[in-house]
Amino acid sequence: MKVVFYSFTGNVRRFLKRTELEDIYEITEANASEKISEPFILVTGTIGFGEVPAPVEQFLAENSTWIQGVAASGNRNWGNNFAKAGVTISQTYDVPLLMKFELHGTLKDTLEFKEKVVNFDESYGREALQSY
Repeated sequence: MKVVFYSFTGNVRRFLKRTELEDIYEITEANASEKISEPFILVTGTIGFGEVPAPVEQFLAENSTWIQGVAASGNRNWGNNFAKAGVTISQTYDVPLLMKFELHGTLKDTLEFKEKVVNFDESYGREALQSY
């Protein structure tokens, strides 16, 4: 399964690098409007007071039919807004929120995410993998 990500501060990029997954696509401001034509899992950080980053919103405007699940990074200091971009995307596009992790995640978070991606089957009941 392709993993598409956006990393504003570098935390999500570091997190994904540790997974050693190979089919990864980074959203940037330059390519946020490009279309892809395959299923993907989205990983994003949260900005401001729990908002979805603008490049992610722009990317999803073009590619939302392919999103299968989402994971989000955040900072627990934001309380209820911790990794809220993932919650927003999950609810907006009716896909499972696979996990939330703080900043660039722990080794346990990395292993959990990799296992979920490797074992994700888009035709299987999505709720089975949802952990939040």
